[in-house]
Amino acid sequence: MKNIIRPLIAFLLTLLFAYAAVSKLLSLRDFQGELYNQTFPHWLADILLYTLIPAELLTIALLSFPRSQQAGLLLSAGLLFLFTAYIALVLLRFWDRVPCSCGGILNHFSWGTHLVFNSFFLILNLTALFIQISQPVSTIPQGGSRKPRNRVGIIHSLKFFVRFLAKKRSAS
Repeated sequence: MKNIIRPLIAFLLTLLFAYAAVSKLLSLRDFQGELYNQTFPHWLADILLYTLIPAELLTIALLSFPRSQQAGLLLSAGLLFLFTAYIALVLLRFWDRVPCSCGGILNHFSWGTHLVFNSFFLILNLTALFIQISQPVSTIPQGGSRKPRNRVGIIHSLKFFVRFLAKKRSAS
């Protein structure tokens, strides 16, 4: 069962980060505007503008291969934790104003819904990480438990997802 859960969670996280990265790339100016509308300083928005998308793409790459999946799970958990903590601070009125939420389909979420959504994925992520770490080293496959065709399946899924987002973007 653990051999099914961990790759499934990694796949779901891959889709989540693919959606996040692609939606930012398709509307880079909107993403930049949303960052500058947030309550943190503009110098931090500048850093996030140039590091967040590459970090999401790196997360996708690491999660896609069994040998790097643990590093991908760690990076994914870090990104999800930071964003979830930011959402919690927004909801706790840590700043004087509440900024608008993020772009993409998630912009229809309230901050509370966004917190639940991110917390759910963070719990999934930590579960997969726990399974990965608790698995004895001798049972972790050196070549990976996935057959090459599964990696191709992930790539095809991502291509389909990118095409879907591009069509949706051009339709609006």
